[in-house]
Amino acid sequence: MIYYIYAEKEAEFVETVKRHLEGKEIDYLSFDALDAFDISSASHLMVTGCVDEIKLLLEIAYKNALPIGIIPTSKQKELIRTFALPSKLEDAIDLALTATDKKLDLLYANGTIVLQEVVVGDAPPLDLFDSTLKGKTYFDRIKMFWHTIKKVKNLKHTQMKITDAKENEIKLSAVGIVGIEYNNATFAAKLISSQLSASDGKLSIVILSPTSILQYMGYLFKSLVSHLTPETLPSSVGYVRSSKLTIESKAPLDVLVDSTIKLQTPLELSVKKEALALSVGEVFWEKQKVDNNGKDSIKVDHLPSDEASTNYLSNAIPLFSHASQEQYASLFKNLREESKVNQNFMILLILATMIATFGLFINSSSVIIGAMLLAPLMQPIVSLSMGVLRQDTSLEINGGKTIAIGVFAVLATAAIIALFTPIERLTSEMAGRLSPTILDLFVAIVSGAAAAYAKSNEKILGSLAGVAIAVALVPPIAVAGIGLGWADWHMFSTAFLLFITNLVGIVLAAAFVFVLLGFSPLHIARKGILTWMAIVAVVAIPLYSSFGKMKEDIAIQKTLSNLAFNVGTHDVKLTHIELLHRAYMDEVRCEVIATGILTKEEKRLLKEAILKSIGKEVEVIVTFRYRL
Repeated sequence: MIYYIYAEKEAEFVETVKRHLEGKEIDYLSFDALDAFDISSASHLMVTGCVDEIKLLLEIAYKNALPIGIIPTSKQKELIRTFALPSKLEDAIDLALTATDKKLDLLYANGTIVLQEVVVGDAPPLDLFDSTLKGKTYFDRIKMFWHTIKKVKNLKHTQMKITDAKENEIKLSAVGIVGIEYNNATFAAKLISSQLSASDGKLSIVILSPTSILQYMGYLFKSLVSHLTPETLPSSVGYVRSSKLTIESKAPLDVLVDSTIKLQTPLELSVKKEALALSVGEVFWEKQKVDNNGKDSIKVDHLPSDEASTNYLSNAIPLFSHASQEQYASLFKNLREESKVNQNFMILLILATMIATFGLFINSSSVIIGAMLLAPLMQPIVSLSMGVLRQDTSLEINGGKTIAIGVFAVLATAAIIALFTPIERLTSEMAGRLSPTILDLFVAIVSGAAAAYAKSNEKILGSLAGVAIAVALVPPIAVAGIGLGWADWHMFSTAFLLFITNLVGIVLAAAFVFVLLGFSPLHIARKGILTWMAIVAVVAIPLYSSFGKMKEDIAIQKTLSNLAFNVGTHDVKLTHIELLHRAYMDEVRCEVIATGILTKEEKRLLKEAILKSIGKEVEVIVTFRYRL
């Protein structure tokens, strides 16, 4: 006999269902009369009601090994989506009426059936169904994003211990957990859709454990604003899959089962494999994982688990991530060693200076690049940055002292080489380091950020070589040293300004990145960062002035390159124009292509034309070439 069990409050809906079932041998029974139900006479069950009522009948069907079908109301959209039930009533009735021998798993939370999801603590938006975004405009999505962000101040980490079916204990810190059995179109299910199967005897939990507001905002934006919902685990989310899981928390956490039943931790989640013959849509089975190896899976290594991080996060989620104790100890050990002067540092630095200085004299960029790679000056600068950030006096003093000794060694070495080298010619490689601009400061800032990031991650530590090339610390000091050897104060000061630019840019940017990576609380880092921001602002003043000169130089080069005119009996054109800024008077160097040899008067007219074109007094140095 087929029984249709329904809720009295759905009487109008049930009357419509009955009309579609006319002529079929079906007994109708309300939930109010369920006590009088003779289950032994039943061969198939159908049900209409709220989620809790449906779960009550599912339990009866499971215990009595009866097939069952659900006839949902139009309001039960999430139930329809979870089990791929037809939205058209006639089709839904036909599906519920058709008994199936294909069984699916049942998930239990402390003995209560979980039909859609179980939520421990707070886990937005993992506990939401993606149907909440259906039909939403971009503006609506942004409003939802900000509404969820407002809740972040109430999210707090709690220490948790998760024990799987094999008695493996997982200790971590999290704000919430979502447990699911089926691919039910929640945000949690979408992240692990490739792992979900309705008949493998395994349940899955998705763990929300953001270590910073910025990290959490990134995931929220991708989930709620972007039209491409992430389907891979973000850095703030972990995942465990097993046939049984016990969740314990340091402080009791509320547990919601299918958004209604309230429990508290500790919570036991378990699965009864292939327990229920429930009539579901074909699409439901199509969404289940086909390749089922039956193995447990744990992906929580990236989540905070050490006691220091857990205690730090239990108060409130910080704006920036907080580095783990292991990361902190490892990085500080290296930085303290690198902040001190030692034999290897001095030998490598002097050798790098010699290579760079000879490379500057022979005008070879490849030789200079080799010196950049060899020079170890970046190490104490990054150490100084961390000292500034953490207000660590010993690290600041050691880093600053090592930098000062290193700079003096480079200046002295380059000056001695310049004194004993019988060449006093300004090469293009030297000249290229005599006009620092605000753009050089930007390069230094980006390089400092890259250096700090590479230094904090041993896996990409080799990238520091690229940073050393980008920022070029030793070559400008070597040029300044050559300026000392030649007694050229202008050359020394402008080249040394480029080094100072690189130094302050690296220190500020590296400190800021270390804050972002969680190596210092913001209230400790604030003083050091503000101080170095002021220093950078002071250095930026002459750099901005130089940037104005650079724009002026480009305009002059453009003007002169288009200059073609007649002087006396010959036509002339200017090419290969260079501008060099000297202490007393700037120089314009160029090649003059003429139709013949110019007389003294024609050369005077040429100079007057050049000076008139650029609008200022400069020294004009030309190389003549003749068109035959």
